[in-house]
Amino acid sequence: MSHQYRVRNHEEIHFITFTIVDWIDVFIRPGYKQLIIDSLIYCQKNKGLDIYAFCLMSNHLHLLVSAVAPNRLPDIVRDFKKHTNKQIIKLIETENESRRDWMLYRFKYHAKFDDRIQNHKVWQDGYHSIECDREDILFQKLDYIHDNPVKAEIVSYPEHYIYSSAANYAGQPGLFEVTLLERGFITVSF
Repeated sequence: MSHQYRVRNHEEIHFITFTIVDWIDVFIRPGYKQLIIDSLIYCQKNKGLDIYAFCLMSNHLHLLVSAVAPNRLPDIVRDFKKHTNKQIIKLIETENESRRDWMLYRFKYHAKFDDRIQNHKVWQDGYHSIECDREDILFQKLDYIHDNPVKAEIVSYPEHYIYSSAANYAGQPGLFEVTLLERGFITVSF
């Protein structure tokens, strides 16, 4: 992983993206999406993950997150990806999935090139992490996350996309609570 995208300050807010190998559209069925939502909630409650924004698209996940000390963001991310990797495979094998054989073949193919993976590799290596140590960067990333489904022409307004925190920021109930950011009130640590 490039030093540019390494987590240095674990308590600082980071913009991170996880992407499915081959950009396979895994998250088009409710069961797969709910797995990710449940896993994020678990990380909030049990692993010290503070979530400020999220957007789950068909083949990637954007987050604005930080780790509550003494937890470390890379450890939380590793555990999240490892758990969801296994659970996505389990869902593909047990759910009514018309793309089952093709998806399992692709995930098994990618596992062959990674000694750490035994059977199937769902997520691309690493994650693109950008430390949001300035308010302009932070809110550019927040807007980018929430505008993703609009740019993909899935919805007309960010808050209409269910699998995003845009509703939370619009004063509506979201799928789960996030820590809301307010413009002009961010304390930046250097």
